[in-house]
Amino acid sequence: MPTKFRSLIAGLFVLCVISAVTAFAQTKPEEKPGEKKATAAISERSRTMKELDSTWKRAKKWTLDYVDAMPDESLNFKPTPEIRSFAEQLLHLAFWNYGLVEGAAGKPNPFGKDQNNLESKSEYKTKAALRKVVEQSYDFVIAAIADIDDAKLTEQAPFFNSKPTRLYALTTALDHQAHHRGQTTIYLRLKGVTPPPEP
Repeated sequence: MPTKFRSLIAGLFVLCVISAVTAFAQTKPEEKPGEKKATAAISERSRTMKELDSTWKRAKKWTLDYVDAMPDESLNFKPTPEIRSFAEQLLHLAFWNYGLVEGAAGKPNPFGKDQNNLESKSEYKTKAALRKVVEQSYDFVIAAIADIDDAKLTEQAPFFNSKPTRLYALTTALDHQAHHRGQTTIYLRLKGVTPPPEP
């Protein structure tokens, strides 16, 4: 076989090998059934966790703005005698920030099971003490969100006599605090205070 012809064949062989290797390297591994869907779900949960974190941080700021807005001498104000005072509304909110999330967080409410352990205590009804305990209750929830693995967000957690998901506990607590902060809007208005705007 002539040398030129032999060189041509060798060159073609090398070119084929290079092409095959390049094609193999560019071929995507075959996706298993459901793999793409699972990846999308994890990404979606991660986004949910980020949104929960930012929503709770915004709620914390908004509630503390409400505490700051009420004059010190009006913390124990009640629009009518049979309902909670402004301070008691915020203490109730703080107690249940802990209470509604303790199962999801895996940490007990530091004030126990009775809301009166916090709500009825006069030492928490000064501006500084009220603000501190409310802030700490939000920090408890925000820390719980940071500690929950994305994959565990939809796992069941103890919640009174049931076991809903951790997500349910976190969103129920969010709804509860918004409800009680909203109630205190009228307290501020009756004292001539414009409620702080949404952060």
